[in-house]
Amino acid sequence: MRFTTFFIYHGILKLFLTLVSFVLMSGIESYFIYNFIRQIKCYGLVFLIGYITLGNAQLDPRKTALTALAELKANPNYSPKDTVQIDLLNKLAEELRYYNSDSLLLLANQALQHSKAAGYKRGESMSLLRIGDYYSDQGDKQQAIVHFQKALELAQHLPNPNLSLRIQNNLASEYVYSGDYAMALNGYLKGIELAEAKGNKTMQSIMNENIANLYASQKDYPQALEFYRKVKKLNEKLENPIHSAKTMANIASLYAEMGSTEYAMFNVNSCITTFEKHQILDWLAYAYEVKGKIYVNQEKYSWALQWYNQSAMLHKKIYDDRGKIDLLNGMAMAYLGLKKDSIAEQHAKEALEIATRISFLEGIQKSSKALYLTSKNKEDYASALHYHEHFQKVSDTLSKRENSKSLSMLQTKIDYEKQRAGLIQENDKALAKQQDYINVGLAILLVFIAITLIIHRNEKIQKKLNKELSHKKEDLEKREAELYEINETKDKLFSIIGHDLRGPIGALQGLLKLFKDGEISKEEFLQFIPKLGDDVNHISFTLNNLLSWGQSQMKGAITRPSVIALENLFLENINLLSDIASSKSIAIINKLPENMLAWSDGNQMDIVIRNLLSNALKFTPNKGTITIGAEEKSGNWEVFVQDTGVGIDKALQEQLFSRNANTSTYGTNKEKGTGLGLALCKEMIEKNAGAIWVVSVPKIGSCFYFTVPKGEEKYRKTA
Repeated sequence: MRFTTFFIYHGILKLFLTLVSFVLMSGIESYFIYNFIRQIKCYGLVFLIGYITLGNAQLDPRKTALTALAELKANPNYSPKDTVQIDLLNKLAEELRYYNSDSLLLLANQALQHSKAAGYKRGESMSLLRIGDYYSDQGDKQQAIVHFQKALELAQHLPNPNLSLRIQNNLASEYVYSGDYAMALNGYLKGIELAEAKGNKTMQSIMNENIANLYASQKDYPQALEFYRKVKKLNEKLENPIHSAKTMANIASLYAEMGSTEYAMFNVNSCITTFEKHQILDWLAYAYEVKGKIYVNQEKYSWALQWYNQSAMLHKKIYDDRGKIDLLNGMAMAYLGLKKDSIAEQHAKEALEIATRISFLEGIQKSSKALYLTSKNKEDYASALHYHEHFQKVSDTLSKRENSKSLSMLQTKIDYEKQRAGLIQENDKALAKQQDYINVGLAILLVFIAITLIIHRNEKIQKKLNKELSHKKEDLEKREAELYEINETKDKLFSIIGHDLRGPIGALQGLLKLFKDGEISKEEFLQFIPKLGDDVNHISFTLNNLLSWGQSQMKGAITRPSVIALENLFLENINLLSDIASSKSIAIINKLPENMLAWSDGNQMDIVIRNLLSNALKFTPNKGTITIGAEEKSGNWEVFVQDTGVGIDKALQEQLFSRNANTSTYGTNKEKGTGLGLALCKEMIEKNAGAIWVVSVPKIGSCFYFTVPKGEEKYRKTA
């Protein structure tokens, strides 16, 4: 059973971090990379360095970190107090844990010295954690616990609780390796409580899984499965495939020990796929070893050796003595099954040497049993007796210890639950007492509130009256402003009627009277027909603009958008104004695209187009040119009407679209206007969710632009 470490490696991040360590240790472009590290000042530097070095296949992970440190110190910008530098050292130390333990210790000690010099408590805590990992892997449990405790003491004073949770988990796991299961369980339970309070589901999952592993090592399979169920529920919320795969690997090992080979095989195959995909080598080696154990239980020894050998190949690349002991003992049992006693003895002896060196009793027990069996098969009864006695001695020690451990674990859990229940009860009492004080305080507060309400009652009434008066004043001012605006509109309407309509109508009336009274002949009257036609067209155009503008000012115009064909509106107005264009020999060039569908009010767009074309004809001299066209611009049509007329100076452009400005001017042939057209165009365009503007150069010409929404696809198909 493999205990979960505090850090869940993400595949891509782990790849980049590993590449960083390799680059620094091989001295590849170290000065260039280090300067980037200094400038980036965040963990994003790992991805950058990984990207730079992805193409280099000559990296040597076996070199120590001494070269890397020498390169870093040689840089002129090197500072031992740089926190980014310290964090990078700790990260490299972590990555080298299963690859080069000496480099891990060297880097962690270096980071610890720099952290102390810089007063960087988080870096100091992380360094002590890394050093604790080193001693744990070396089997020096006492030193590992000392360093984990120091790291935890520092981390508990930091604002971020996540580091404390990681260290708490590693410390509890070390108590497992030391055989103090009571302390281990107590540590895990405290960690779970803190993780729940901080909402850290990752650490909740890790610590519950380690408790499950603890019960599995005690052969308490039902209790172990109960905790694994909690872990799987937490993993579903985390949605982390790597973390879920680690849990499945441990569950597979548990089912293998229980003899449930079908469940074991399902779980181990699922986790192997994930570990291979993300190249999690240490866990992949463990998964291969578990699969070999399953085949040994099925007495398929050749199949077992195939998976054991794959695990052994990975162990050449990583440093994991505890995992290697289980692997070697498993291979010994497989070779025993194949009657290859000498090879089995070789693997068992190697496992016994490692287990003895790191004081791993379970490993010593399994190795002694394998050596007893191989010696017996070789008829070396003296050695067989020696290993059997050794096996029995360790088994007795474990058996006695297991009994006391089981009782200790149970008692610890009971004590912990009692302590927690007592704290909850005391907390409830304190809350009840606090609630009494709150109730008294609320009663006093209510009395003060009542008194305050009585005292300030008149003041509130006065404020309410003042507020109502203020609202009425605002309403009167608003109505006054509206009335002033209506009066202005009325004055403008009468002014236009008086000056721009009365003149042409009066001229027409006088001419008709002369003809009626016989003062002019029919031939003379017919000579005035073209002029009368122009006057009538002018009156009609002016009256149409006048009515539309007056309606919009009186807030009576309603915009009813629909899908319309803009090119048809342009063609209709060009035909309508063709006589004026012909009289001035003006060429109208049409560059409009086909199927130019827009979502707008057809009547309002007709007014806009007619005004723009009429203005262009009005201010373009004889033999000039008018160009119309449009472009698609992200959901809109951008339409333009360009002329080669007299142009508009900058001062006049600024007030051209103003509603109250009087910008009426005479055309090139003394055509008279009302000054309403462009203001009306602006209002119509804006009501149709568009915009209008002008670009003009005096004596060269003007170009008026406006935008209008394109017809939506569903309406386009209908149209």
